Amino acid sequence: MNRRQALKNFGLGAGILIVGPSTLSLLQSCKSEPKSDWEPVFLTASNGFILKQILDVIIPETDTPGANDLNIAEFIDSYMAQVAPSERQDKFNNSANAFAAAFKSEFDKEPEKGSAEEYEQIVKKYLKASPEEQEIYLKRQTETQDPLDKDPSENLDFGPGAYSYLSEVRGMAIWAWKASEEIGENVLWYDPVPGQYIACGPVSELGNGKAMAL
Repeated sequence: MNRRQALKNFGLGAGILIVGPSTLSLLQSCKSEPKSDWEPVFLTASNGFILKQILDVIIPETDTPGANDLNIAEFIDSYMAQVAPSERQDKFNNSANAFAAAFKSEFDKEPEKGSAEEYEQIVKKYLKASPEEQEIYLKRQTETQDPLDKDPSENLDFGPGAYSYLSEVRGMAIWAWKASEEIGENVLWYDPVPGQYIACGPVSELGNGKAMAL
């Protein structure tokens, strides 16, 4: 499966963002060159590093720009700090900590010392889990919500929080990637002034099968 088809499939289950002027303004403000010295304002420095590694697995640079080429980590961090309600902030922060604990438990090392291969392995472990495993994660997330909210290290079952974190990051990343100016204009079918509706027509004249950016 190529990356564009995978993104299309992922998008069917992606989380929904609150899309308003604040969100779109944040997205546009993050479109400059990638920043090697970026420091998160919402996440801890460690969880900011983790977020960038996760995004590089979910949307790597190929024939199109990757998530980190478009500063999507910066967008997600700013969105959580400036737009997300406090309840969602708390849940996101707790699940980020749970993922960090899951990584440390899986590889017996600090997340900052993890390799690209290890991040790819742990992301696939959760996002490619079977439907039965996903159901267990969701059930356990509900059952262990209180102890995880207090301190993820108090509970050795980090899987539910890690799965929740990766699922939300994936949804936000795909939305931001598709909504960015670079992807919207240069990868997807971009027509700023759509014309008439054509139910049947040559694919070559209707975006060559690409999804429409607007």
